[in-house]
This record gives sequence, C-alpha cells and structure tokens, in this order.
Amino acid sequence: MADESYRVQSLGRALDIVELIAVAGRDGARLTDLAQSVGISKAAAYAIIQTLMARGVLSATGEGMTKRYRLGLSLVRLGDMAVSSTGIADIAMPILRDLTQAIGLTSRIAVWDEEAAVVVARADAPDNVRFDAALGRRERPHCSAVGKVFLAAMPRADAVSILERTGYPTRTPRTLDTLAALEADLDATRQRHYGIDDEEDHEGIACVAAGVFGYDGSAVAAISVTTLKQLLPDDAVPALAKSIIAHADRLSLAMGGMSAAQAWHKRIHLIAE
Repeated sequence: MADESYRVQSLGRALDIVELIAVAGRDGARLTDLAQSVGISKAAAYAIIQTLMARGVLSATGEGMTKRYRLGLSLVRLGDMAVSSTGIADIAMPILRDLTQAIGLTSRIAVWDEEAAVVVARADAPDNVRFDAALGRRERPHCSAVGKVFLAAMPRADAVSILERTGYPTRTPRTLDTLAALEADLDATRQRHYGIDDEEDHEGIACVAAGVFGYDGSAVAAISVTTLKQLLPDDAVPALAKSIIAHADRLSLAMGGMSAAQAWHKRIHLIAE
C-alpha cells in the first residue's frame, strides 16, 4: 500500500484520465466529459492530456467538438514489458491461493501453447484429495475446461481448424466426440463466460474454468477449479463459476487486461462478423 503522504495529486489525476479513457474503449472520450469526471477545469484536463499525448500514452482523433481521446500505443509496449518482467505464474499464485481458500477446491492456471493448454501454477485444496494436475501437463482442448475457454475465445474458424488437426478422441463415455457437439459447447461457453469439463477427460472428475484476458480481449490464460463430480451437482456450477470469474478478472486487471464481461462481449461480436 502506497504512503498517502507522498502521493502527487496531479499525477493521480493523469492516471484517472487514463483509466476513464480505457473504459471508454474504441469510442474514446471527450475533453469535457473527462474534466467533469475527474473534477478539474477543462484547461487543467487539456494540459494533462497534451502531456500524456507527447509521451504516446494517449492519442486523439477528430477536430473541435468531435475530438476524442484514446489510449496510445506506448501502453502496449509498457504492458508487454510489465508482463514479461513478472511471470504470469508469479502474478497468479496469490489469486489462486485466495480462490482455493474461498471455495476449498484445487485451482490451477494454464496458458495456451500451440494446440494445447499447459498448466503453469496450482494451489492445492486443504484436504487429502489430490488430482493429476502436474505443472507442465498439456490439456487436450476438446475435453478440458481450460482448453474450451481458449477455443471459445478464438475466431470460430481457428478453433475448428485446431479441433480438426488434434482430433477429439473419446476419453470417457461423456467426452464430446463430434465437431457439431463441440461447436455447440463452445457457443455455450461464450454465452455463459466459463467452460466445463463434465467428466469428459476423467470419469468422476469435473472442472470449471474462466478466461484471463489481455488488453485486446484475447485469452492469455485460464483459471480452473477441479473437484469430484459427486461434490459438484449441476445446480452448484453457476455459483462456483461466478467465484472463478471474479478471481480471473482480478488477474486480468492486474495485467492490464479486460474483464470477462468485456472480453466475451468483444469475442462474441468478432466471431459473429
């Protein structure tokens, strides 16, 4: 926690303006609205904005009353540097521990590597049940909750191409083993904002996963929770998913990305085009 006695008010206002413009998205934000939201004069807001534009933090389009401000490309470089300087597992671990403590179940985070989801960090539940969740394990995309999240966040053609290359072999009697069934499941994943492995990879084991999204709305990781199917009735899944999504959103925002609601809205829009 920062020492409030050393905070610089003008810098705080500049960051408030950046946050407001980020929330505005593609439409950008007007000077008048920014000044009013931050609680400063238009002249003061204009001076801050011009300083940020000079450093590439902001950009502008339009003229006069139509001028709107958007985030600048220098933030992309800084964001990439921030993520690369701290591994995603390091950032994720405190959040995974919080999630596991809150729900009492093992949680994991996976990243996409070529045509599989790979587990890079795990927080074990405080009980005697242990699952096959070794770090570095590659999850098949068609029958894992994390794999489905990544596929659902891709353009439909890309997801279908991957499924056609990797195949969708039957792992259990509940595995979805046709392209039509998998496409329908990915549509459901987009709509509800989480993926489900309902005993599709291992009998008796269920997983629920939510995406971690970057600044452009792409899925950069997925957080999942694993438990025995008998401990997770169907009517309990939405509440569990809500908790997973909330923790995944924490990680997305910590990495400068979008919330699940924003990202899935964008994904659905792009896939529909």
